[in-house]
Amino acid sequence: MEALKLESVMKQYGEKTAVNGINLTVGKGEIYGLLGANGAGKTTTMRMVLGLIYPDGGNILYNGKPYNSELQQIMGYLPEERGLYPKIKVSDQIVYLARLRGMSASDADKSLRYWLDRFEVPDYYNKKIEELSKGNQQKMGFIAAVVHKPQILILDEAFSGLDPVNVELLKDTVKELREQGTSILFSTHRMEHVEELCRNITILDRSNTVVQGDIRTIKSGYPREQVLLRTDNEVTGLESITGVTAVQRQERGYLLSISEIGAAQRILQQAMAQGEVEHFEIKEPTLNQIFIRAVGESHE
Repeated sequence: MEALKLESVMKQYGEKTAVNGINLTVGKGEIYGLLGANGAGKTTTMRMVLGLIYPDGGNILYNGKPYNSELQQIMGYLPEERGLYPKIKVSDQIVYLARLRGMSASDADKSLRYWLDRFEVPDYYNKKIEELSKGNQQKMGFIAAVVHKPQILILDEAFSGLDPVNVELLKDTVKELREQGTSILFSTHRMEHVEELCRNITILDRSNTVVQGDIRTIKSGYPREQVLLRTDNEVTGLESITGVTAVQRQERGYLLSISEIGAAQRILQQAMAQGEVEHFEIKEPTLNQIFIRAVGESHE
């Protein structure tokens, strides 16, 4: 049974449609990517999943059941706009928030201490939020979202504002939660994080679903338009090869744009005729390229 399922979910504000019939399914132990430009409908979708606002059409099911107040105990949420109180101690407010989610005070305190140790900041227990750096405030927000061990976790721009070390720390933590069976709806503007963490995605644009499905399957539906050529020596005549539309010189080779896949073999032959080829790759489209193409086409 799916942990989270949206069936033709709609939300309107007056004459404006914020979300137009979205369908998606998040399995147990899955990180599902929800993507879109600002104003596409991502935040509205997440708020409906959380029960903060109600859909005007369609159904949202949690482990096969409709929303009820008890679901607050199995759901966690890290919003893009961080919401912890700056002048209250970490321990006081995170334990309080966990108790609102149904934990006992002792279990909440034990879980908080576990997470502080996990992030190697046990001394933050008695610190006020305002005493912490922005990155560490964000980590406390993450702890507040997972301290009660939710089955369904909503992450909105979870890694924004973090330095690379802490990004890797949180990514590893999210993967661990997935392995433990947590179902995660993950929204971000960083496509490389989606490619690393997610198998299935939905891309929204102006309230509509424009791309959806398995990332590998989605990529197979887009043409391969770039070739990476690594070589120590200079290769001449690449610009004149049929099907090559652009040649970009790099430190150790070339990145070429092609209009049809047959050009790749001609590039390789040209390079091998002039010296040793260290690396040759017909690059698949990145999720970032697919996003730009899908959203751009929907605006035309």
